[in-house]
Amino acid sequence: MFVFECMGCDTRLTAPLSQVALPAHAHQTYGNGIQLPVLMEPGTFAVDPEPGGPPWRMWEEIDPDEAAARGIYAPVDTLSDGPSGAIVIAPGDTRGTVLIPERRGGACCGIDGADGPNMLCEACGLPVATRIDDCSLWQAVWLAPDAVRRLPVDGAGADAVPLSWAELMAEGKSMPPFEPITTWGSRRGSDYWWSWSPRWEAAAGQALAHLLAASAGRPVTVPDGLSAEVFQRALDALLPAGPPPRRAVLAGPGRPAPEDADILLVPTHPQTGETWAPAGPASSAYSVALPFGVWLWLAFPEPYLTAPASGQMPDGVLRDDPPPPRPGYLFQANSGVFRHTLVRLPAVRSPWLREILENLTPHMRAGLFSWM
Repeated sequence: MFVFECMGCDTRLTAPLSQVALPAHAHQTYGNGIQLPVLMEPGTFAVDPEPGGPPWRMWEEIDPDEAAARGIYAPVDTLSDGPSGAIVIAPGDTRGTVLIPERRGGACCGIDGADGPNMLCEACGLPVATRIDDCSLWQAVWLAPDAVRRLPVDGAGADAVPLSWAELMAEGKSMPPFEPITTWGSRRGSDYWWSWSPRWEAAAGQALAHLLAASAGRPVTVPDGLSAEVFQRALDALLPAGPPPRRAVLAGPGRPAPEDADILLVPTHPQTGETWAPAGPASSAYSVALPFGVWLWLAFPEPYLTAPASGQMPDGVLRDDPPPPRPGYLFQANSGVFRHTLVRLPAVRSPWLREILENLTPHMRAGLFSWM
């Protein structure tokens, strides 16, 4: 467990926190006027290794060699020259800070953080964090890495020991593919609908970029069922037909990797960010990472089960409510996460993959990707 304190006056700025992996949807923009929940679980923090925040430079100002050295292999609109290592936490885990509502950026319904730090240390006035809660953005507080320091709680030199893969499987925290979406300012009971999960759309955008890179320009097949709903339509549209396909399979704890698979869809550890790795001949396959909760649902789909009744029902009676309704549209990967991931893969230098990137708008119009 750690706390973060102000570098200007040593004031404690957070509750005790445990480090976890940065979520795939950390920088996702979703829809228009949508009220997204808090990004981080209470009591946790994650670190973004990339630079973030102002100052920004346009792509035309950046030498391609400099961009490649920073892990960017295709054009982006802007590149941050801000500090790397921003720490993201749940807003409720902040302590001893003051919000500056005037620094709301170009926000629509809340604060989008575009103007840089908008939270001050209450004791000394040093800008220490950026609060984000605008519509279509995940609610979060990003601590400025050059304004805070991390300290172990009670002299502990490290975080708690991460769960093993076996313990994660026993815990069984999967992520449902559907969830209710609420518009900003509405009540859940009056203006919401069932949608594909924004978390799944972000995870798919990230994984789809890697699947295309792993394809080497050949068709790719994924397992039937929900995996096909999420990936196959986009893969069929973006990759050529004809050459022998490369086969992608689900592999991970409890799912041994077949030796003849070309691509493995594997989980990432939710605490460490470590990608599960197979042993033996399968280790030479291209591994495409998925958030553990998404992978677990794909690999071991949860059946619809009755649940104990509550209220005045007799003991032993089970509820048999209908399962959550399926969305009335086909799955779409998040275009922003897809683009963010693809430009950071060296394979994007290939002409056919660069063409996909440069012609993303028609694929969005065709419904393969979301517009945000």
